[in-house]
Amino acid sequence: MRRARLAPDDVLPAPDGLTPAWPARTVLVDGARIHVRDTPARAAGAEPALYVHGLGGSSLNWTDMAGLLAGRLDGQAVDMPGFGRSDPLRSYTVQALATSVIRFVEYGDRGPVHLFGNSLGGAVAVQVAGSRPDLVRSLTLVSPAMPFLDPRRSFHGRMLPLLLLPRADRLAARRLAVTDPADLARMVIESCFADPSRYPAQRFDEAVEEARLRYTVPGYTTAYVRTLRSLVLTFLRAYLPGPASLWQVARRITAPTLVIGGQRDLLVDVRVAAQVGRAIPDSRLLLLPDVGHVAQMEDPRTVARAFLGMLDELAAGPAAARPRGAESTTRRPRDVPRRNGIAVEGVATG
Repeated sequence: MRRARLAPDDVLPAPDGLTPAWPARTVLVDGARIHVRDTPARAAGAEPALYVHGLGGSSLNWTDMAGLLAGRLDGQAVDMPGFGRSDPLRSYTVQALATSVIRFVEYGDRGPVHLFGNSLGGAVAVQVAGSRPDLVRSLTLVSPAMPFLDPRRSFHGRMLPLLLLPRADRLAARRLAVTDPADLARMVIESCFADPSRYPAQRFDEAVEEARLRYTVPGYTTAYVRTLRSLVLTFLRAYLPGPASLWQVARRITAPTLVIGGQRDLLVDVRVAAQVGRAIPDSRLLLLPDVGHVAQMEDPRTVARAFLGMLDELAAGPAAARPRGAESTTRRPRDVPRRNGIAVEGVATG
């Protein structure tokens, strides 16, 4: 693991207001509809990229960063099965979700891709990169939901007793039904952003519309609860011996990897990013002191610069590698707040 480098800010487009949502379409893969947003490249020779969101999120979580990188990447962001506007799955294990991503890349015949994953999407991306290295050019993980065993270090910890109930999805659906979409959107933003005031008013309106979608999509709460339950089981299995451990999968990754962690993350233990960096052989680590769970939304320019810095390093060869270590800070993350309500990992944005 070594310190991530940042490309100069002026290699990115100048800030020019908020990026509108990228065009969406539906792709049929193995009989299931996958909702995709395309971010067309702005330059010839751009390489393919795939963006994978977190639990409860959608393809819209990558809008700003995908736009910043369109000078180098021909991007696609997917709604994972059961979320956004994609069809549900029978199983919501990390392996099942990774298989869906693999089949999407194979269907489009765009591999290998620069693969990005946030939170749950980060765990899925680790599984893809560790099992199908032929499909991955590089790997960028933003607050990846890799295994940790202290529930006090996650806003989701309070949901663990609920997950033990056989009808947890129905209980969650009832709670959702009496929650105002605007309140749900605020709860999401407060749990995912270190500074919710950074969230633009237009993005908040989009988040409210996305929250309303959850009231109309059949099976949303089932997908959410079953995915979270499967993720918890993946965490437990990761500390048992055997090649199926997600930590063992991470150690098999051969793609150059960038790991980014927000030190005010309320959903994933802030120590996880460094652990991921140590596990993946060719990794770079960037820790952001005043950022929460969705750095690609809260600070998209820095995330984009770190990705381009990795590409520049790879182009320059091994001599350009920095000393081992990580961009870091001594600032102590704030404690997980005590709130009631439905915790949603991904930021829903319209």
